[in-house]
Amino acid sequence: MTAPIDLDLAFSADGDVPPELLQAAGAWLDPLEGADPWHSLLASWLTQLAAELPPELQATSYSLGLSLVGDAEIAALNADWRQKEGPTDVLAFAAQDADLDGGGLPMPMPSHAEEGDPLELGDIVISVETAARQAPVHGHTLMQEVQFLASHGLLHLLGWDHPDDASLEAMLARQDQLVKVLAEP
Repeated sequence: MTAPIDLDLAFSADGDVPPELLQAAGAWLDPLEGADPWHSLLASWLTQLAAELPPELQATSYSLGLSLVGDAEIAALNADWRQKEGPTDVLAFAAQDADLDGGGLPMPMPSHAEEGDPLELGDIVISVETAARQAPVHGHTLMQEVQFLASHGLLHLLGWDHPDDASLEAMLARQDQLVKVLAEP
């Protein structure tokens, strides 16, 4: 059995998300309480993925950010970082990727990490409004869709990509495996 992963999670939830979505998401989207369920879920996923990771991404401790935002905020990020107009469902800014999506510069990292410091993975940003529109199409509740998008973002932070249909299918299958645990009693 793999040892549990230690996770330093920076969590934020946009207060401008429509009230009905805040209510539908419950504690998962609460700026004060949301970090707890997300922390447990993301640490569990990192533990499940540990054996699959390349050596440079294997660690006992990780750090990442998760921001749940509205369409306006993610549209601005999408335009700034990907030069694409309009909102998207999820963006992942991988700290360990030297060539961020769109050919941007890598995230500035400290010149050396202290022994025992968590490995910085980067940030995941999810539009709750876009997730709410997509959820019925995928047969998900709002939170199932947001969790599915979080798994997608996490896989991107860990080096997964989908430049072609086969890669996308493999990534979606891995996401299904991660979120399947949520549906089991």
